Amino acid sequence: MDLSIVIVHYKRPDRLLSCLGALEPELRPLASETVVIDNHSLDGAPELLAGRFPAAQVIVNSENLGYARAVNQGIRATTAPLVLVMNPDCEVMPNAIAALAAYLREHPGTAIAGPKILNPDGSLEYSARAFPDHLTFLFNRYSLLTRLFPNNPFSRRYLLTDWDHASVREVDWLSGACLMVRREAIDRVGPMDEAFFLFNEDVDWCRRMRLAGWAVTYVPEAVVVHHIGASKAKVDPRVIFERHRGMIHYFHKHHPAPPPVSMLADALIMFRAALMVAANALRLR
Repeated sequence: MDLSIVIVHYKRPDRLLSCLGALEPELRPLASETVVIDNHSLDGAPELLAGRFPAAQVIVNSENLGYARAVNQGIRATTAPLVLVMNPDCEVMPNAIAALAAYLREHPGTAIAGPKILNPDGSLEYSARAFPDHLTFLFNRYSLLTRLFPNNPFSRRYLLTDWDHASVREVDWLSGACLMVRREAIDRVGPMDEAFFLFNEDVDWCRRMRLAGWAVTYVPEAVVVHHIGASKAKVDPRVIFERHRGMIHYFHKHHPAPPPVSMLADALIMFRAALMVAANALRLR
């Protein structure tokens, strides 16, 4: 077995079918296995896969376990030395899988390799980033300050926008939308932290890999299109709160502070979440 693919699915069967369709020709030269974790979607995806992609193993959860727990389910259900963890709204371009696998084979000290990720319009999604600091929640990819002042030094540092993203580079962390991971590194460092329900588990995983001495590397020869824009118009409030809860868990885990400071930071992060929920509701109206 050369490669295991783990995809966590939740209520977008059209994207899932497109994802698997793009993977199919890329996997033909490889001995591979594909596991789809259905996080209680109730959308008929298992039946669709049985007809279109019968070789894919489908694990159906009786509830939404969250992203990290579902990924770990998939890792436990597979055996190959390399594991491709990807979102179903990602579409691999030709030779992306081969480029990531070749890099990991040639660089045994690398735990995680990630592709160049493009938006559907061809623009760059800044998927390789620096580790977050105490200001990142104000200057991340989606924040108002980044949109209003895209050239501010805080956003540029975090999103690495001063770099052309055309060369191979070791980075702090890579977006979990599409990652190829060495199983040996997973066995040594551990799987995703299941305390993260959704978001920030990728930052934590990459940080733990780097703390253990492994490299995390951006490989631009591999290209993936991320269709996240299809679902940005309507955001479930739970998604917004889980993103921010993940921020809190990350900072408590990796940047412990005295209780008064932690409480203030937690309050500010959740206040930002509440503002985003309110803004989202107004936008929908």
